[in-house]
Amino acid sequence: MAHIGIVGGGLMGCATALYLMEQGHSVTILERDAGGLPASVGNAGILAVPEIDPLARPDMLLSVPKWLLDPLGPLTLRWQDLPSLMPWLTKFLLSASSAKVAASRAALLYLMKTAEADHIRLGSFAGISGHMRDTGALTVFDSIAARDKAFAHETENARLIGCNVEALDVAEARRRVPALTGPFAGAVFNDGHKTFEYPLTFLRRLQATLRERATLLDATVSSVAQADAGVIVRTEGGREFTFDKLAITSGVWSRRFVADLGLKVLLETERGYNTTFMNPATTLEMPVFFAEHGFVATPFENALRIGGAVELASPDAPANDKRAAAMRKKMRRYVPDLQEEGGTEWMGRRPSTPDSLPVISLHPRDPRIAFAFGHGHVGLTLAATTGRHVARLLAGEGESALAPFSIARFQ
Repeated sequence: MAHIGIVGGGLMGCATALYLMEQGHSVTILERDAGGLPASVGNAGILAVPEIDPLARPDMLLSVPKWLLDPLGPLTLRWQDLPSLMPWLTKFLLSASSAKVAASRAALLYLMKTAEADHIRLGSFAGISGHMRDTGALTVFDSIAARDKAFAHETENARLIGCNVEALDVAEARRRVPALTGPFAGAVFNDGHKTFEYPLTFLRRLQATLRERATLLDATVSSVAQADAGVIVRTEGGREFTFDKLAITSGVWSRRFVADLGLKVLLETERGYNTTFMNPATTLEMPVFFAEHGFVATPFENALRIGGAVELASPDAPANDKRAAAMRKKMRRYVPDLQEEGGTEWMGRRPSTPDSLPVISLHPRDPRIAFAFGHGHVGLTLAATTGRHVARLLAGEGESALAPFSIARFQ
């Protein structure tokens, strides 16, 4: 069995490590802030299997001008960063053709079909069970026309995934989620969504398993390099490791290591914001999406998280906490009893590709090196599936269905 290094200890790195360990490999994970709060912990905590639509698609592009006029709307662009974002944005626009959208949907569907089973298996590796609840999710709409359009589309996705959707009137939506006392026109219920335990708790449980059964180092990787004897990883602290094989699972920071290895990738951040209320006065029975406003509210045990939206900006740009406040304000239109004070704000960096397809791939010229990043809004959903595929790729068991996720598409 091999000694395999993993650069990045968020959910993607943890899942990859556990699947590799199940194969009998020795694993060392290097994470620059193992006790910190990466993008893994700020997610909405939803297994979002029905979400097979890429971000770039014709109907979304029609809404972009309106969104960009609202600096606190569902999509915003930090204009100072426009020059550096242009290559990504250009490819994003080109990815919105009907043919490319259909190809991306088919590719994401392939991954989504095993997402739940892969997470159950991942939990068994770590001795975790009961970490996903069958809640379904509700999406509320401001007009019947918007609801009916979404219902038709979700019905098609449900047919592909194997779940069920219902169009609800206001009374039925409020029966299922009584806190929705504000005005809206209707809702769609989808039973294909599940709710995870609190994301930070889930990550820490996986990391605890790795601390017991593998090596998890708090170290900032400065560079990676190929050598005849193995793959070399150097840290800012001056340490050097040589691994038989290596997986890069560092989110948006992966792009610097891709460059070290002589490759290119279009990878930017869709920065998202959230507010988490602990022991909230208002509770929800299930996640509620406010699709026309680009955010979702998720209930956890003793917590409520309100977050989402997309801010295209440099990873290191200062946070705009007004975006989190704007989501709370909008939610109070629908849930007037949402408390005003006591929430904790957070900003995270979703690593995203222009075509919404993650990179799950071997190095085109070096099968000792694998990449797993760029999952955008579905990182939690696809973490276990990605870990399983990376373990198989490094074992020489690749499959043609993974071709759309190859890093070769950026070369």
